[in-house]
Amino acid sequence: MTAVICGSLAYDTIMVFPDQFKRHILADQIHILNVSFLVPQMRREYGGVAGNIAFNLKLLGGEPLPLGCVGRDFGPYRQWLIGHGIRLDYVRELDEYFTAQAFITTDQDDNQITAFHPGAMDQSSSVDVRKVQGAKLGIIAPDSREGMLAHAAGFVEAGVPFIFDPGQAMPLFSGAEFRTFLDQADWVCVNSYEGKMLEERTGMDTDEIRKRVKAYVVTHGAHGSEIFLPEDSIRIPAVDPGKVTDPTGCGDAFRAGIMFGLMNDLPWQTSGRIASLLGSIKVAFAGTQNHEFTRAEFASRFKRHFGYAYDDS
Repeated sequence: MTAVICGSLAYDTIMVFPDQFKRHILADQIHILNVSFLVPQMRREYGGVAGNIAFNLKLLGGEPLPLGCVGRDFGPYRQWLIGHGIRLDYVRELDEYFTAQAFITTDQDDNQITAFHPGAMDQSSSVDVRKVQGAKLGIIAPDSREGMLAHAAGFVEAGVPFIFDPGQAMPLFSGAEFRTFLDQADWVCVNSYEGKMLEERTGMDTDEIRKRVKAYVVTHGAHGSEIFLPEDSIRIPAVDPGKVTDPTGCGDAFRAGIMFGLMNDLPWQTSGRIASLLGSIKVAFAGTQNHEFTRAEFASRFKRHFGYAYDDS
């Protein structure tokens, strides 16, 4: 039983500027901006939404199949994923491109300046989701515009139900295209800000969206999440992580939890709680794929937090 994860596979280069950007940017000179920041701290992480979701789903015991395009520099990331038991049958390597990468500089006030190079990700539509055998469900996560459109249509043609997760790709689509995605998708997952944008772009409110899909999931960070079903809604509590080290990738971990619940036909109350707990575990670690646990350890933590056990056998 596998889940197809359509989205980016990327390197994240994260740098820390030990000062404040605002002290080095002259407001009246923005039109001729030319700045340089010394960044003595730097780390390189494995990332991209498809990689992050697949990593977390595998930790839970699911079988993810990331799907997309990477470049000639993908070697170390490939070995990392293979080392964690993740199949890469549908990850296409293109020698003429670099793998997608984000260069993120953060200052002392947690302001960020990010440059993103899509590289091979722009060719993701060349990988055909219809060729994947035995998939129980899929997800359309942020990717190239053409890839997201093609994969959604491919899932529909193949009869594979999928989650639509527009995320950072929100600016790429028109209202009409978002309405098409809603007609194609079985479930939609967004954060509260993305939800407002989706409603504005489509001209639909929450009630209208919830009636077009099987579930409309909206996360609210430290305030938990809501799952809007066609005739009902469920509040999911947040789990206190103990410490907040790095929220980057928390949303991807949450989505892996939702997928795990769907793959195992768990009730929404349980799927949402699995997602909430997994997101809180990730928050306590720097980077998006540096947390580890066994299935037994996760099940034990779930029971301790929520007072009951779930059955994923």
